[in-house]
Amino acid sequence: MIASLRGTVVHVADDALVIDVGGVGYSVSATPALTRVVSQGSEVFVHTMMIVREDSMSLFGFESRDELAAFSLLLGVSGVGPKSALGVLSHLTVPQIAQAIDADDDAAFRRVSGIGPKTAKLIVVQLAGKLVATASAAGQNLQPKTDISAQVIAALVGLGWSERVADEAVARVVSSGSAPTSATVSSLLRTTLAELGPARKEMGDG
Repeated sequence: MIASLRGTVVHVADDALVIDVGGVGYSVSATPALTRVVSQGSEVFVHTMMIVREDSMSLFGFESRDELAAFSLLLGVSGVGPKSALGVLSHLTVPQIAQAIDADDDAAFRRVSGIGPKTAKLIVVQLAGKLVATASAAGQNLQPKTDISAQVIAALVGLGWSERVADEAVARVVSSGSAPTSATVSSLLRTTLAELGPARKEMGDG
């Protein structure tokens, strides 16, 4: 599977790029937000997902891992295909998706072409609790609750922290970049325990 591409842009359309990587041109479907900021001849790096069907193979490219993660989660919703998922990300930023889901606001998704009322409601229902909107220095940022994060939260709960405190601490560590990109359960747990250290001390002193 092709997980990312780095190369030279040889063609730009409203919803796609052609990226030359070592003499091979890859057609990559993308959001207008990405296609507007690149130009022919420029170098670009995109996170990609390859969708394989019986009669086609398609690449979808994203500027950030957050967008790729949101795209993947949207594909898991009944009735949402690659084009519809890309349509959502073309109309809503990742933080806006998280906020709409948290607010149970399916109207935000109904405004996307190809998303009907039933599918919009399913997006809100099926993605509830799977995305966490966390504050970061750059503004609102979305962090997907990965299996690793979930395991770390469970471990922290087992050590005596509340689920809310554990959840918030893991989200802070992930969004701040303190955890390594290839974090394991043990490495993320150690980093989060360091983050929670002062809180534990205050509890003990009380």
